[in-house]
This record gives sequence, structure tokens and C-alpha cells, in this order.
Amino acid sequence: MKNERPTPASPLRIGTRGSPLALAQAHETRARLAAAFDLPHEAFKIVVIKTTGDTVLDRPLKEIGGKGLFTREIEEDLLSGAIDIAVHSMKDMPVLQPEGLLLDCYLPREDVRDAFVSLKFDSLDALPAGTKVGSSSLRRRAQLTARRPDLEVVEFRGNVQTRMKKLEDGVAGATFLAQAGLNRLGMADVARSAISPEDMLPAVAQGAIGIERRANDPRTAEMLAAIHDRDTGTRLAAERAFLAGLDGSCETPIAGLAEIDGPMLRLRGEILRPDGSEVLSEDRSAPIAEAAMLGADMARDLRARAGEGFFDWITAKA
Repeated sequence: MKNERPTPASPLRIGTRGSPLALAQAHETRARLAAAFDLPHEAFKIVVIKTTGDTVLDRPLKEIGGKGLFTREIEEDLLSGAIDIAVHSMKDMPVLQPEGLLLDCYLPREDVRDAFVSLKFDSLDALPAGTKVGSSSLRRRAQLTARRPDLEVVEFRGNVQTRMKKLEDGVAGATFLAQAGLNRLGMADVARSAISPEDMLPAVAQGAIGIERRANDPRTAEMLAAIHDRDTGTRLAAERAFLAGLDGSCETPIAGLAEIDGPMLRLRGEILRPDGSEVLSEDRSAPIAEAAMLGADMARDLRARAGEGFFDWITAKA
């Protein structure tokens, strides 16, 4: 018997965080599902779920639990049946999902680059020595310190509006946001410039939206298959295998970007010490069918290059 479609009376429930960006991503998911099955938007209900990461804004993410801070409560509601699917920014997602959940649907990827945001300066290179630059990302902080050790990096969290207010108040002279998020919010003009991956390799899965579901829900599996973007899935298979082979949490500065060129996939990866004192990188290509293997192999070889002491600072803090 054919799986029944959701209706306004019995909608498919879409779980999401409540930030403007998270809601924009949930609305995009709803619009794609509605179009794919010629259903009214009312057949899909957006359910806002508050996560730990949304409530603790005065401390760095690494001090309060890492990536799971933005997913744990949502996944609990998905497992309990309170929602039917969960929409995530993939760069926030741990590499392993709880038992009973699957992450096998990705929407077409947006711009992967980091956006440089400032009220006074047009680019990172234009910042005078000693300028305070705000970021909560370990990856961006390490990359920035490696490239511009003459700048002062300060902790900086919050949504776009909060960060802009901090810039107005002089907390910092510049900050960074994901260009994808600005584009999805219709706020691309907030960026003074987008930073090339050659200058700042982005976070693994930056710009990608993932949709999580219960493993035992065939109706939802069928519907999500209709909106899955295969190229994004292939690219993330490489990037997330790379992340999984390393630390894979907010505790380690890691960058990675996969790009498809015909039958081949190119993967660039980078690991850094948090103070920017050492940067190790790899750049390899393989057939797209070997995407995950390429990511795992690159992670293994980077770990070998780094040596036993490279990640010791993590365990020393535990």
C-alpha cells in the first residue's frame, strides 16, 4: 500500500532550532517537500525546539559540550515521535547519530565560504595590527592566528543581529559568519567580502543543510529521497569521513572542503593547533565513488604526520 501523504489535518512535523537562520532552513525544507509532492505548505508544521547551545551564550562552545549542544534536544524529540524530521546546519552535526536515527538527505549546498564582516574595514588584509577580531569558532580563531598573529582574537557568539551590535559597541573591529547563512537570510550585503577557501578553508560541511529522520519511518524516507541532492551527499561523505577520522568535535580546529569535477572529487583538509603555531594540510583527488575512503585515508595520514603530541592539548584539559 502506498504511503499516505501528510495533510493539513495530519501534518509532517519539522523540528528546528528557533534562530532566524534555522527557521529559514526549515522553511526551505518545507517548500521543497511541498513542491516535490504538490502539497500545501500547511501539510508541514514547523516545530521550534530550544537547545542547550541556544541558551548558553556567555561561554565558548568547547567549554559547554561541543557540537551536540545544537542537536541533542531535537534528536530526543525525533526519537520520541514528537517530530517527524529534524533540519540541521551540517557543520553543527556530530559525525555519529543516535541509534535509531539516520541522516541521509541533504539539500543543495550553498556558498561554502566564510564572510568577513566589519563596519570599518573591507577585508582581513585591511585590518591594522592590534585590531580585535571576534569569533567563537576554534577553527577560525586558529586560522586567523596563524595568518595574522598581530591581531587580537576575542570570544564572539550570537546571531547576526547580536554580532552586528557588538561591532557597533566596539567589542571587536571585525568578525566572521558563514556566507551561506547570510545568503539564506537575505543578508548577503552584511559581508564586506567573502574569503576564498585558498585563504581560509571552511568548516567541514559548511553551507549544507541535512535532514535527519527515524530509521523505521518508510514514509518519511521516501519523501526525503525526492529532495536529496546527490552531489552534496557525495561531498559530505568525504568531508565527514575526514572529520570522523580526526576529533570530530568543537574541541579541535579542523577544516575540510570537497568539490566535484566530473567523475573526480577533490578534498582539501587542514588541522591546526588552537594557537595557530602549526598548520598541517592535505589536498587529494579520487573517483567520486571513493569519496568516503578518500576522507578516511586523508584523516589517517594527517594524524600520522601530526605525530603523537599534536592533539595532546585536548586530553590535557579533560
